[in-house]
Amino acid sequence: MASSLDNRPLSELVSGLVADISSLFRKEINLAKTEASEKMSHALTGVEAFAAGLVIAIGAVGVLLAALVKGLTAFLVAQGMTEPNADALSSVIVGVVVAIIAWVMISRGLSALRGENLKLDRTSASLRRDAQLIKERT
Repeated sequence: MASSLDNRPLSELVSGLVADISSLFRKEINLAKTEASEKMSHALTGVEAFAAGLVIAIGAVGVLLAALVKGLTAFLVAQGMTEPNADALSSVIVGVVVAIIAWVMISRGLSALRGENLKLDRTSASLRRDAQLIKERT
């Protein structure tokens, strides 16, 4: 029992195959673009967190922390400590706390930028399926 596909000329079958492969590649390219856009959006979120961490780290060196050091120094002097010792201890305490906060923010941003978060998993899986399908049909 012959089907209608068996009666089509070879040139028609080849042109149909070329059209199907062309359509398949266009769809794969669109999928890759969409997935890359999603991954870039996720990466930009990581960059934003990283930048926020850097801004906090830079701000740590700035005016707000200088005021905190001075306030802590005044408190320690009021507790009976000499001013040079109170100033040094205040600087160390504030510096360590700010460094920990900056490290946490920067680590969060870098973890979002890891390589496994940027892989195009769906596109590569789809391309593997398509390659297998083409092998089966040819």
